[in-house]
Amino acid sequence: MPRRSLARLYKDEFSGYSLAKFQQDLLAGLTVAAVALPLALAFGVASGATAAAGLVTAILAGFIMGALTGAPFQISGPTGAMSAVLIVLVQRYGLEGIWVAGLFSGALLLLIGLLRLGRFIAFIPAPVISGFTSGIALIIFIGQIDNFLGVKTPATETAAQKLLGYFQGGFTPSLQSLTLGLVVIATMLFMPKKWTARFPASLLGIILATLLNWTLNWSAPTIGAIPQTLLLNDRLSLAHIPWSNLPDFIAPILTITALGAVESLLCGAVGSNMTGIRLQANQELIAQGIGNMLIPFFGGVPATAAIARSSVGIKSGGQTRLVSIVHAVGLLLSMFLLASFMGRIPLAALAGVLMVTAIRMNEWDAIKFIFGKRFKTDMIAFTITMFATIVLDLTQAILIGSFLAGAVFLNKIASIDVSVQEIDIDRLKQRGIQTAGKCKHVKVAFLTGPLFFAATGQFNETFQNLKDTHALVLSMRGVSLIDTAGIEAIHRLHERLHKQGGMLMFAGVHENAYNMMQRGGLVEIIGEKNFFWSSDQAIVEAERRGCQFCQA
Repeated sequence: MPRRSLARLYKDEFSGYSLAKFQQDLLAGLTVAAVALPLALAFGVASGATAAAGLVTAILAGFIMGALTGAPFQISGPTGAMSAVLIVLVQRYGLEGIWVAGLFSGALLLLIGLLRLGRFIAFIPAPVISGFTSGIALIIFIGQIDNFLGVKTPATETAAQKLLGYFQGGFTPSLQSLTLGLVVIATMLFMPKKWTARFPASLLGIILATLLNWTLNWSAPTIGAIPQTLLLNDRLSLAHIPWSNLPDFIAPILTITALGAVESLLCGAVGSNMTGIRLQANQELIAQGIGNMLIPFFGGVPATAAIARSSVGIKSGGQTRLVSIVHAVGLLLSMFLLASFMGRIPLAALAGVLMVTAIRMNEWDAIKFIFGKRFKTDMIAFTITMFATIVLDLTQAILIGSFLAGAVFLNKIASIDVSVQEIDIDRLKQRGIQTAGKCKHVKVAFLTGPLFFAATGQFNETFQNLKDTHALVLSMRGVSLIDTAGIEAIHRLHERLHKQGGMLMFAGVHENAYNMMQRGGLVEIIGEKNFFWSSDQAIVEAERRGCQFCQA
């Protein structure tokens, strides 16, 4: 699909825009706001910041990223995957760690978008993404056990350590918090789908839990005061950026950048399948970059495009990016009109929302497909990535999973199929091709697969014995890729044949492979006269030139 500027996207999107379409955008935007409100509050808390920080993030992301996005259906805000990364960052560096990492990851996303490198994000293998998502879901779930039980256990470096800590005891669960959390979970799991289409189950569950906590005068911990401003007291300032300690933030910055890019582009892929509208990936990364560079200065947390909110907008009939803007306006109004009620929301209720969200965010269809079809390498990549996510640092998990999947992929494509055959004179005669005679010293090797560094070993082994070979024809119609190692292997093969008085010929060389061979000087060394359209032509020419072994 051709690249489109933001101005062109706006022109295409709002061409023929009408009052009827605006009404659809308005309704869809308000619906998304109702879904996003409890999630914004919950993900703010889950990030190690505050509910207010989550709300501010959702509002600003809705305005900034929504205005600059690469597709009309993309709606951004705080997400569960991002919160799992940020909670670890807060434990190590405090809130400033979130803001600094968010600022510089935004700058990196902006740079990737401007350099039009967005397509490289898609190179992360699907099993790795699924395993990483499941690992993050476990981190979110485990991270909310404290709020769900109404207890405070010691902070740990990893989710696995946190989970093991619960089996050591030393705490007493609060029956009040447990009840409030179960109310929300039950509402989200058992509320009829026809009702959820009109009113979000998560929002209803939070309302019920809050009213229960308030009417019974329970003492379950609550969110606390919600500031009625977009400029929070706790926010990033240029004067407080720890420039001397920036090397410590390299790993978190890269993690947030990779996660933000992958999640945004995955959201775009889902939205494209639902609407038929293609996401402009690089423009989307520019939007994410600018948004995440600005949000820390208001006290928010890093944001990314959210599949759940974007899907709700599409299903509600949203037409343009105004859905994101309207949703942000709705959240902004709720900050001023519902602040007193939101301040009374129990943390256990938000924990219930996040636990159900964590279960649902697993890519269950992909997991069922991988394990149901018993794709062993994908199963290994998924499992290792998932466990690495909860046991190790999230950056290490991505690197380990990607390295493993990359190694498996290289192993799969490294096998080049080489079939060496003696010429069949009878077959050639049936096709009307006349040869000088039956010469067993002319051989044809049919190559299928990429001839690159990982396949040269098999290539060299196949042609180890070339005794009494006058002419070897390499039929390379099935070789679309060749690298410098492949060129070196062919060059050595040519030298061996040349020393024994033989010759190397080529048939059906792919254009890409020919260009690479030309750049490497191989065409000049072997000679263009030894390149043919078909192996039949090469065989006829080899016999025409005469075979020294037959003459002897």
